[in-house]
Order: sequence, then structure tokens, then C-alpha cells
Amino acid sequence: MGKVYDKLMNCLNCVREKTDFVPKVALVLGSGLGDFAKEIDVVYELSYDQIEGFPVSTVPGHAGKFIFGYVGETPVVCMKGRVHYYEGYDISDVVLPIRLMKLLGAEIFFVTNAAGGVNSSFHAGDLMLIKDHIALFAPNPLIGANEEALGVRFPDMSHVYDMHLQDVIRRIAKENDIYIQEGVYTYLTGPSYESPADIRALKVLGADAVGMSTVPEAIAANHMGMKICGISCISNLAAGMSDSPLCHEEVQQAADEAAPKFQKLVSEVIKQFAYLFS
Repeated sequence: MGKVYDKLMNCLNCVREKTDFVPKVALVLGSGLGDFAKEIDVVYELSYDQIEGFPVSTVPGHAGKFIFGYVGETPVVCMKGRVHYYEGYDISDVVLPIRLMKLLGAEIFFVTNAAGGVNSSFHAGDLMLIKDHIALFAPNPLIGANEEALGVRFPDMSHVYDMHLQDVIRRIAKENDIYIQEGVYTYLTGPSYESPADIRALKVLGADAVGMSTVPEAIAANHMGMKICGISCISNLAAGMSDSPLCHEEVQQAADEAAPKFQKLVSEVIKQFAYLFS
């Protein structure tokens, strides 16, 4: 096995020395969901810096820990703070947490993020169901020798975001009177925001939202056979679509304002997932 797999196994062994909790859903908390941990009946918390060799988040507002517990009757492992490629980590480190959560037992990967709205019908504070993504600009985490223990050399990407899980999200949103947009998420590395010309190009490509995460994570999860679903919080309109310059504080503020409905939707959806494991 290669260095990437050996590092993953070392992280797995380190976690298993501390907890034997077996999650069924892996959740990554994007901006606006930082307080979601209050929805979890916590069994165990583990800071990333307690896991030997594990990448540590350096972004303001990202706590940097795993939370193990239950949302309703669904056992979850929650990443409170993710790792981004722009932080200087190798792409294999960016997706290591996702692979680790799968090896811990997670069958569903529920990814959330804050994103810029590219679709002109979107508004700051909207929620968007991710139906597909554009990975043209993503450093692919599968480059290099394939680890057969994780997945096949050439994984199919026709339906990365599970159709049944999308239907669950739509139904729960409707039942809770939460308006939700739908669209295609595009990944750019960051950390600089996109230029107006970037956004015009992305519109031509069919993008509805743009951000600095999610796509490499989804590729790795798909490679390992996880069922994937995702929701973006549209925290701002992308460059050139408003008169205001973009800043991290604006993104965080908009995400915080949308947080109550965001948290409600994610919580109720995960509770429904319990029926998939019964």
C-alpha cells in the first residue's frame, strides 16, 4: 500500500483507540452550520489535533473537531470544520477526513457549504440542493496510484448525488415550508474570490453556485461507494453580480442569518435517514 493509504490507516487506528462509535452518516458542516452540534446527542468529541497526521483546519469559524453522536435515531459523525486545498494541504489530505469517516462506518456523505450565487435568480440566504457539480477546476484526489482497497481506478460519475436522497431533501423542505433552490455547484481552488470574468465563464458552463470545497470530497466519497447528498447556503452573489466587494465577513454574516432554516433542514433530513438503516 502507498503512503496515502498508510496515513489513512494510522488515522483510523488512532480514532479507534479513542472511540468505537460506528456512524452511518458523515456530515461536513459548512459556514452557517457551526451551531448544528447543538442538534446532536453527543457521544464523543475528538479534536483533529488529537489524531496523529490528521490535517488541521486553519480557517476562521471552523472549529476543527469530529463530533460523534445521534441526530434523532441516526448515528452520525460530524466534521465541525473542514480542510481546504487553499490552506496549503495536499489534495490527498483534503479528502482524508472523508475517507476516514467511510472507514469508520459511514454509508451516506452529507456535504454542506457556503457558496456564491452564480444563477441570477438566486439571493443571499437561499439554500440550494446540489444536483451535480463541475469538477474541471478541481485537483482530482484520485490522481496517482489507485488504492484498490478504497475503490476502482476509473469510478463512474454519472450520479454522484444520489437521486433518492435528493427526493428526501425535497420532501423534508416542503414539509417544513423551507424554500430550496436546485442547481450545479462549481469548485474553484480559492482563496481569492472569483473575478467577474470567471463568473461570466461559469455561467456559460452551466454553474449555479461556486465555492472552494465539496467537489474533491464528493469525488473521494463516490470513489469509496458512499451515497452522497449536499446543500449549499448561498451566502453572497458572485463577483460582478452586485455593487458590493466580496469579503469573508459578508459570507459568514449571510450564512449565520440563514443558519436556523439551514440547521432545521439538515436535522430533519438526517432523522429521516434512520429509516434507511432499519
